[in-house]
Amino acid sequence: MPELERLHGLRVVADPAALDAARWHGADVTILRFAPDDALGLGADAVEVDDEHAIVEAEAGYVGVWLSVADLEPHVEWPVPADRPAFAQGAVAGVPAKVWLPAAGVRALLVTAAAYAAELAERLR
Repeated sequence: MPELERLHGLRVVADPAALDAARWHGADVTILRFAPDDALGLGADAVEVDDEHAIVEAEAGYVGVWLSVADLEPHVEWPVPADRPAFAQGAVAGVPAKVWLPAAGVRALLVTAAAYAAELAERLR
């Protein structure tokens, strides 16, 4: 399995409507919507969000790795979404994780908190 790598981006907590309309800037930005009012813009170096109470902070507390869906499926006890793009959250190999499945292809970005990196890597071997 490829090594889990540190992911960098911007974390934004804001009104859901403001997040819906946010304008993200950076190279190849991927938005992971953790909750209606919470998003992580991987690869983002700036964001415009129309919410005076928004919290915008640099985020580097996650790690991730691209896997084939076939390599991911044996490690989850829930159905991997067939419709794409999709974002799922749940246990992967018994570790809290998030999975981003882009619109095209058969790969998935597996994301977990950096604190779980070693345990997840060990369980995926």
